[in-house]
Amino acid sequence: MSKPVGVSAVSAATLIVALAGLSVAARSASAQPATQPAAQPAVSKAAPMYVYPQARKADQVDDYHGVKVADPYRWLEDPDSAESRAWIDAQNVMTQNYLGSVAVRPAIEKRITQLWNYEKFGTPSKQGKYYVYSRNSGLQPQSVMYVAEKLGGEERVLMDPNTLSKDGTVALAGVGFTDDGRYMAYGIAEAGSDWNTWKVRDVATGKDLPDTIEWVKFSGASWTLDGSGFFYSRFDKPDENDKLRSSNFYQKLYFHKLGTPQSEDILVYERKDQKTWGFSGGVTEDGKYLIINVSDGTDPKNRVYYKELAAGDAVTKDLGDQNVVKLLDGFDASYNFVGNDGPVFYFQTDLNASRGRLIAIDTTKPGRTNWNEVIPEAKETLTGVGFVGDQFFANYLKDAKSQIVAFDMNGKKIRDVELPGLGTAGGFGGKRHETETFYSFASFTAPPIIYRYDTTSGKSEVYKEAKVAFDRTQFEAKQVFYTSKDGTKVPMFIVHKKGLQLDGSNPTLLYAYGGFNISITPSFSVSNLVWMEMGGVYAVANIRGGGEYGEEWHQAGTKLQKQNVFDDFIAAGEYLINQKFTSNKKLAIMGGSNGGLLVGACMTQRPDLFGATLPIVGVLDMLRFHKFTIGHAWTSDYGSAENAAEFKALYAYSPLHNIKPGTQYPPTMVMTADHDDRVVPAHSFKFAAALQAAHAGDNPILIRIDTRAGHGAGKPTAKVIEEAADRWAFLVKALNMNVSEGSLMVK
Repeated sequence: MSKPVGVSAVSAATLIVALAGLSVAARSASAQPATQPAAQPAVSKAAPMYVYPQARKADQVDDYHGVKVADPYRWLEDPDSAESRAWIDAQNVMTQNYLGSVAVRPAIEKRITQLWNYEKFGTPSKQGKYYVYSRNSGLQPQSVMYVAEKLGGEERVLMDPNTLSKDGTVALAGVGFTDDGRYMAYGIAEAGSDWNTWKVRDVATGKDLPDTIEWVKFSGASWTLDGSGFFYSRFDKPDENDKLRSSNFYQKLYFHKLGTPQSEDILVYERKDQKTWGFSGGVTEDGKYLIINVSDGTDPKNRVYYKELAAGDAVTKDLGDQNVVKLLDGFDASYNFVGNDGPVFYFQTDLNASRGRLIAIDTTKPGRTNWNEVIPEAKETLTGVGFVGDQFFANYLKDAKSQIVAFDMNGKKIRDVELPGLGTAGGFGGKRHETETFYSFASFTAPPIIYRYDTTSGKSEVYKEAKVAFDRTQFEAKQVFYTSKDGTKVPMFIVHKKGLQLDGSNPTLLYAYGGFNISITPSFSVSNLVWMEMGGVYAVANIRGGGEYGEEWHQAGTKLQKQNVFDDFIAAGEYLINQKFTSNKKLAIMGGSNGGLLVGACMTQRPDLFGATLPIVGVLDMLRFHKFTIGHAWTSDYGSAENAAEFKALYAYSPLHNIKPGTQYPPTMVMTADHDDRVVPAHSFKFAAALQAAHAGDNPILIRIDTRAGHGAGKPTAKVIEEAADRWAFLVKALNMNVSEGSLMVK
C-alpha cells in the first residue's frame, strides 16, 4: 500500500510516490450552475481584515466511544458538489488576489524559472543491449525517456509523456523491461491520480502493442524471463463517479500474457479474508521464482511468499493460488528481497536489528536456525542493498547522510565507495553478473551528479553533471543537534548564504516529515536556492517517526507516541530562535502530506511560535482519514479512531479538531489539489473552513487549490515552478521580508 509522503521523501520500490514540488493553478471563477446556494462572501467576525467565502455549518455530530464530535463541514468531503465547487472557486479567487498583491512575485517566478532551466538526467539502467535513461532539456513539462546502445552513443526517444496531453499533466508512473530489453511495460497517470493505466511498447520500433491494463495502483510490472508476460497488482474497477474518494480494498496479484486481453489475465494471488493486505510480485533475475511481497497498510513489517516458475509457456498453466510457499509468514519484521543465488534468498531485514542487516535464507532448509547473517547490524542505519557484480552495495545513513560500503557475497567488506561530500547517494542497481552500475549524488548546495561505477576496480567516473547557473561557494550547510522535550537528541540541517548574521532577524523556513519510516536526507532544490538568495534560512529537522535511526526511531513517532513528532518539531523551532537564527515572527514551517499533518498539529498547539505556516496536502482530519482511498493503510502509523485508546490520542492532536475559536493563528496558506486521491482534498477543505471561522486577528488564512493535479507525483514543470513562486510570495508578505527584484539576480 502507498504511504502519504512529503517533500524530498525517498521512494521505496513502487509503494511510495515521491512528493515533488506541489503546484497550484488558479481555478476559473466561473462555477457550474448551482443546484444549492453558492458560497457568498461574508465578513468573518474573527478576522475583520479579510472577507472569507462563507462555509455553511451543518449539524453533523458523530459519537466516538461516547465522545460527541461535531463535523460541520462534512459536505466539503464531496469536492464535486455545486456547493463545494462554488466554495473552491471563491477561495481560489481570494488566494490569487492576495498573491497577486505581492509586487515581487513575478520576479520570484522568473528567477526560479531561470535556475530551473538546466539539463536534468536520470540514472541510467542497462536493459538487454540498451542503456535507458531519462532527460529533461530544462523546462519540459515531463522528462523524456531515451535509449542508446552505448553510453554517449546515438540515442532515440523511447517514451515522451509530453505528447500524451496538452497541459503536461499525463506522467510516466513506472516501467518494467523484459530481460532482453525487447519490450517495456509502462504505466501512465493522469492529473496526478494514483490510478494508472499500463501499456506495452516494442523498444526497437517505439510502437505500442494492443495490450492495455487498467485499474492499477501501487504496482510495478515484472516480466517472466522469456518475456511472455508480466505480473502486476490491481484493484477491482471502482465506481466511476467515486473513484477518487472510495476506499481501496482487496488488492490482487495478476499475470498478463502478452497479446491477450486483460479479461483473460490469470489471478495469481488474493486473500478474500484480508481486505487491507496488498500484494506485489517480482520475478528473480534467474527467472526461477516469483517473489510475492505481502503488506498490511504502510507497516514496514511484511510477509514474503514465493512460487517456482516453470519455463516457457508453461508459466501460464499453473499460476493460480497453488504451490505458493509461505516463507516468511509472521509480520514480525521487515524483509526486503535483495536477490538470490539459486535457492538462497537474500533479505535486508530489521529482525533483531533495528538499524538493519542482511541475511541469507536457504529455501531448501528454511528453518530459522539455518538462517545465515551476511552483513551484521552496524552503528549506521542500513536503508538499502544493491546486488551487482556479485557484490552487495550497502547504503547506510550516518546522521541522515549517505555512506556506501561494498561487501562480497560472504559479507566481507571490500571497500567504501568514496562520495564527493556529505549528501545523499542513490542507485547501485543492475544485474548480479554485470560489472558496471550507476549512482547519483546530491546535497543541499551541490546539484546532482551521476557516476558510472566499475565494480571490479571500485573506480567512479562522472557520467553526467548538472550545470546550474549559481555560485555554490556563496552558500553553506551544517548539521546541528538539538534537544527535544523529553531529552532526545535530534539532528537538523541548516542551510543559508554565507555571512549570515545571528541577530534573530532572518526569515527562516523549517521543514520536516516525521512518519512512515521515511528518512529526509540532503537534496538539491532550485526553489530552496531562490529562498536562500532572498535571504532566507532553510532548516530540515530529522524528527522521530522517520527512518534516520532505524525502526526504533520510527516507532517512537507512531500511534500513542505521535506527540513525540510534534514535540521534536516545536523544539527545532525553539532552537532556531534561541540560537538567534530567527524570531517567532520570522519563523515559517512547511510540510507535505504526513508533513502537512505535522504543520497542522504544531500550528494549533503552538500558534504563538510561528510567523507563517504552509500545510501542504496534509492529513488533517485524524478521525476520518481511514475512510477514503488508501487512508486505511496509514493506521499502522496513526492508529484508528475506531480504537478507543487510539481515538483519544488522535483526538488530542488532530489539527481539524484542535482549532480553538478566538485564537490568533499565524498567517497560513493551506495547499491541496482537487484530484488528490492519496490524501483527499476534504482534509484541507474542512481545515481551512474551520480555521477561517475560528481565527481572531488580522493574519490571512488562505487555501490554494490546484486543478488537474494530485498528491504531487508527475506534476508538470510549469505547475511546480508556479507553486514554488506562490509559496515564496506568500512568505515574503507574511514574514515582512525585504525582497527586491535586484536581490533575486533576475536578468
